[in-house]
Amino acid sequence: MRWFVGTSLRFRHLVVFLAVVLVLFGMAEVPHMPVDAFPEFAPPIVEVQSDGPGMSTVEVEELLTIPLEQAFAGTPGLDVMRSKSVPGTADIRMIFKLGTDPLLARQVVEERLAPFAAAGNAIMVPPLSSTSRVMKIGISSKTRSLMDLSMTGYWTVRFRLMQVPGVANVPIWGERIKELNVLLDPKRLRAYNVSVQNAMDAGSDALDMGLLKYTPSGKVRTGGFFDTPNQRLEVSHRLPIIGPEDLARVAIQERKKPDGTPLRMGDIGNVVWDTWPLVGDAVVNGHPGLLLVVEKFPWANTLDVTRGVEAALNEMKPGLPGIEFDTSIFRPAAFIETAVHNLTNSLLLGALLVMLVILAFLYEWRIALVSCTIIPVSLMAALLVLDLREATLNVMVLAGLMIAIGAVVDDAIVGIENILRRLRQARADGRTLSLAAIVLDATVEVRGAIIYASLIEIAALLPVFFMGGLAGAFFRPLAVSYALAVLASTVVALTLTPALSLMVLSHSRLEHRESPLVPWLHRGYNRILAWTLRNPRTIFAATGVIVLAGVAALPFLGQSLFPP
Repeated sequence: MRWFVGTSLRFRHLVVFLAVVLVLFGMAEVPHMPVDAFPEFAPPIVEVQSDGPGMSTVEVEELLTIPLEQAFAGTPGLDVMRSKSVPGTADIRMIFKLGTDPLLARQVVEERLAPFAAAGNAIMVPPLSSTSRVMKIGISSKTRSLMDLSMTGYWTVRFRLMQVPGVANVPIWGERIKELNVLLDPKRLRAYNVSVQNAMDAGSDALDMGLLKYTPSGKVRTGGFFDTPNQRLEVSHRLPIIGPEDLARVAIQERKKPDGTPLRMGDIGNVVWDTWPLVGDAVVNGHPGLLLVVEKFPWANTLDVTRGVEAALNEMKPGLPGIEFDTSIFRPAAFIETAVHNLTNSLLLGALLVMLVILAFLYEWRIALVSCTIIPVSLMAALLVLDLREATLNVMVLAGLMIAIGAVVDDAIVGIENILRRLRQARADGRTLSLAAIVLDATVEVRGAIIYASLIEIAALLPVFFMGGLAGAFFRPLAVSYALAVLASTVVALTLTPALSLMVLSHSRLEHRESPLVPWLHRGYNRILAWTLRNPRTIFAATGVIVLAGVAALPFLGQSLFPP
């Protein structure tokens, strides 16, 4: 340790230069760190959904959910599997153990999903962040219908937003996709002796797209080809049905009416433009509209995704007249920006208060200068280590750095104050030791206290690293940032502090000037301490009452992971 400190003193100019480079590099690098509201606290999750049109809940459970559960049972790394069956849809959520590679988990599930995916009724949901919803966008219009708005939202807006880096999915609430619908009339069906299945087959064959699998119209059929001496030409059919009036003229399986004319789709019902049955709806600013929910990947930067989405919307607005976008319905980026702004102000205010307190108590501007230089270096070193670990800058990380300021200030003051005291003592005794030797001895003298105090502070956080579940994943970044700041402060206290002290104090007289606050505080403390020593029983009784009152009040306190 003595060699470590001595080397820092010998190359003090290099140490100070490296500290300046570290701060400047950190100022350029830290703004590019990924930013999010909260840490990624959820374990790896893979979600699979399977559709069964027309199936009841019992049929979905028996035909879709149970086979999928059996296929995924025993997947390596799987911790918990949960399923949900609703009419027409099965949902399987697989929660993997912490530490499992999300991409590896998806690959393993994809291999077991292959037989179901080949049948076309099962898909894997894109990987989503634990705080997946990065934005909710309201779309409304006074001049367009909801069906036209839905077609624009699906084919134009959603497809453009999916191109934004970091966007995983953009589901649309209240979506009304425009499609041809035949509203069958039971009286007409009975009059012409036509079944619902006959009508469905005729409509599906005419549109070449069946609603149900394994029917003749369930897939697009090829038109064949014919060869010429030079090439092979494919035959492609152009669908003659453009609107409801075209579909209404389609004949139904060579059926005829009593007058001998062909029976057509328009004779058994009304053919109109309509949409599928709605499962939910959306209201935007008190009026019917669409709600686009932008979801992001786990590794995406919330601020970058938000800015990319807003830029894409601004690019599309000139080409979408009459359509209004509301991006303020749900925007976590605003919370992140506010939180970072508030925490930055708190850090600056805390640094100012630390400087004022150091000046007020130590009464020496050189010590205040050294101490206030060490604080940002320690915090910047911790941030750079987090950046190398590819950590996300979030509220918990910043909170850990703010809490660590106390330990950082303590390390800075302990070293510089002991150096100043030893310098004054040596000059008062008339010793002829060099300034470098005094600084070295003074720094080595307190090295044990600095290192042990730092290790004790870090050891107090060890239970956080062993916490499991949601709370452990949520608070672990706070503990990591705090520990890194304390470790960085310890290294700085043994390198930069003596180097700066030697450079700053080499030409100062260092008269002993006591702060006027210290004697006043000492008098008040001495009176309180004397009364405490004379009345130990009163102190013990008051302590016991306070502890019991706290224990009694504990059951009445609410519990919540997030503060209001």
